[in-house]
Amino acid sequence: MKVLIVEDEEIAAGRLAELLHETEAGIEIMNIIGSVDETVSWLETNTPDLMFFDIQLSDGISFSIFDKIDVRIPVIFTTAYDQYAIRAFKLHSIDYLLKPVNTNDLSMALKKYHSLNQLYGFDYSKLSALISEKKPEYKQRFTIQAGEKIKLIEVKDIAWFFAMGKGVYLKTTSGQACAVDYTLDQLEGQLNPAVFYRINRKIIVQLNSIQEMYAWSRGRLKLVLKPAPDDADDAVVSVERSQKFRQWINR
Repeated sequence: MKVLIVEDEEIAAGRLAELLHETEAGIEIMNIIGSVDETVSWLETNTPDLMFFDIQLSDGISFSIFDKIDVRIPVIFTTAYDQYAIRAFKLHSIDYLLKPVNTNDLSMALKKYHSLNQLYGFDYSKLSALISEKKPEYKQRFTIQAGEKIKLIEVKDIAWFFAMGKGVYLKTTSGQACAVDYTLDQLEGQLNPAVFYRINRKIIVQLNSIQEMYAWSRGRLKLVLKPAPDDADDAVVSVERSQKFRQWINR
């Protein structure tokens, strides 16, 4: 079995390769890659049987690989953080292993790979139907603390999330801004993708907050949001996300 490891920590990559050889005979490590861009380039000319993706890489999260190339190869994700689980399974991963990866978990993941491969031959339409039977659970509300006061804000009442400085904030439909203890990457994995979309590196918008859209330079889109952000340029869909955004908005 030919395997690709995408991992930017040399020690972790070496340990995973060692565990793979210990767990199953006949595994060939085709390559170890440490970045999103290198992985995309490599996959354009190579086809492994199975891939192990660390989620947080040197130039972004590995989920973005799926935005840049049509991946038709089974994936097992590895990460030190479990908040990405929902998004990982949406991308048809075989399994999701928390670091440090142990032999037992790796063995079970490989058994799952072989079982699915035997059962479906990795017919992704069938595998997708199998995975979709388990409905993902998305975040319904946020607990916000201001001084000694703690309140709940329902997700349906949030217009958008935005990054500013070293913090991340939500903006309610009534215009109230509140700090949240999540990064935008973490929020992407916890919010319903049918309702929320990350338009650029700074903002995740809620569908109902979009009032108008305008064609912008370089194929981008400029959004008019309600409530409006302080800087209107923050509501511009990036070049990299514009095509996917158009598909999302037209669902």
